[in-house]
Amino acid sequence: MKKMLCLLLALLMLPLCAGAETVALSPDDPQVLTLWHYYNGAQQQIFDQLVLTFNETEGMEKGVIIVPVSQGGVNDLADKLMASANHKTGSDKMPDIFAAYADTAHAVNKMGLVADLSTYMTQAEQDEYMDAYMQEGRLDGNGALKVFPIAKSTEMMMVNKTEWDAFAADTGAEVSMLSTWEGVVKAAEMYYEWSGGKAFFGRDAFANYILIGSLQLGVEMFAVEGGEMTLHVDSDVMRRLWDNYVVPYASGWFGAFGRYRSDDVKTGQLVALVGSTSGALYFPTEVTRDDGTTYPIECMALPLPNFEGTEPCAVQQGAGMVVSKSTPEKEYAATVFLKWFTQESNNIHFSLNSGYLPVKKSANQPETLDVAMDAQGIDGMLREIIEIGAQITSTYRLYTNNAFDNGYEARLVVDTSMAEAAQSAQREVERLVDEGMDRQTAIELMTGDDAFAEWLEDFRKEMNEALK
Repeated sequence: MKKMLCLLLALLMLPLCAGAETVALSPDDPQVLTLWHYYNGAQQQIFDQLVLTFNETEGMEKGVIIVPVSQGGVNDLADKLMASANHKTGSDKMPDIFAAYADTAHAVNKMGLVADLSTYMTQAEQDEYMDAYMQEGRLDGNGALKVFPIAKSTEMMMVNKTEWDAFAADTGAEVSMLSTWEGVVKAAEMYYEWSGGKAFFGRDAFANYILIGSLQLGVEMFAVEGGEMTLHVDSDVMRRLWDNYVVPYASGWFGAFGRYRSDDVKTGQLVALVGSTSGALYFPTEVTRDDGTTYPIECMALPLPNFEGTEPCAVQQGAGMVVSKSTPEKEYAATVFLKWFTQESNNIHFSLNSGYLPVKKSANQPETLDVAMDAQGIDGMLREIIEIGAQITSTYRLYTNNAFDNGYEARLVVDTSMAEAAQSAQREVERLVDEGMDRQTAIELMTGDDAFAEWLEDFRKEMNEALK
C-alpha cells in the first residue's frame, strides 16, 4: 500500500516536475491580453487574421482574447516598451505580450518583469522547436524560457538576374562565384570593369557580416556565459573581414546609396545584395533609370555566401514574444495563444504569407513547406525565398549572440564602425584621384596596413566605451 501511495503521489507530481503547469480559465470570464508587435503591411495583415481566427476558435473555447496593437517599427516598439517598463510620464501600461529582440528582452528581464514560460510547457513540447531558437530565449541560462519563438528569419543573397545574365554571357562569370565572399569580391571587380565603373554588391544589417564572419573565422566576438560577455577582437580575423568589404567598397565594386540595398537595386545602382529573408519580398521587379523610364527584371535567390574553407553559418533573427510577469491566469493564457500560433499549420500559414520561417522542427523541413506551398499555389520568387531560407536553417549553423548588458550599444559599434570606414575610404580615394593620384595607389593608401591598424585601434576604443 505504501508503495502504491508513493507511486500515485509521484504520478500526480509529474506534470509539475515536467514543467507543464495548467491554470483554470473560463470562457465566461476570458483573459483579455494586449499584444504589442512591429508588423506592418502584409505581415500585419496576416498576423491580425490569425489572431482573429484564434479569438473565434480556441481562444473563445478556452477563455483567451488577444488584442494586437502595432507600434510601428522595431525601434519604435522597443522605445515605447522601455518607457512603459520605466513608468515614464505619459507612457502606456505594459502590454501582456510583446515582440522583442534579445537585447530589449534582456533589459526588461533584468527589471524582473518577464514571465518564465517553461512553467507552462512540457519538455516534449519545448523539444518540438528549433534548438537554436529556444536557446536564444533562455536569457537567464538556467532553463527558464523568457522569449517564445514564433517566426524567424535569416539572410540570403538576392540578384538582379536580368543584369547578371547579360554580364555573365559577356565575361564568363559563374553563379558559383557568389557562394563565397571571396568570390563575390571577384565578381564585383569583374562587373566594375565590364559596366564601366558601376558597383555590384551591397548589404543590409552590416553587423551580421562582422559577427557571423568573425565566428566563421574562428572567433566569437561577443562570447556570453552566465550573463557575462567577454569581448574577442582578433586582428587577423578583422583584417580578413576588412579585405573582403572595405577594399572592394573603396574600389567602387561595392556600394550603399539609398536607405536599403533593395532601393539601390531598384535604381540600378547595384546588382546583388544580402538581406533578410523576411525583407526579400521587397526585392524590386523592375529597375528605374535616371531618366524615369523602367524595365522589368527577374530575381535570382541564392544562399548566404560564406568565407572560403569555413563551416556555413548564418544569423538567426526575428523577434520572439515575451510575456509580462503578472498573474498565473494571464501568463498561462498567453502561452495558450503562443502554442496555438506556432502549431505547424498556423505557423506555416503565417510564414508563407510574410516571408518569415516557421519555428518548429517539423514545420521547418523543405518537404513540409513544399507541400504547403503547393496547396496554396505559391510559386515564383516567394517560393524561392522560402526554399532558400529552409535550406539555410537546415544546413547552416544558425547563430545569434546571447544577450548582455549594453548589448545594443556594442552592436551599434559593430554595425557602423567598419561600414563608415569603408564609405570614408571611398570618398578619400575619389578625392585623391581627382587631385591626380593613381587610383590603385589611392586605394592601397586608404585600405592598406596603416589604414587598417588605425581603424582597428579606433574600433576597440569605441567598443570599450560602449561597454562601460
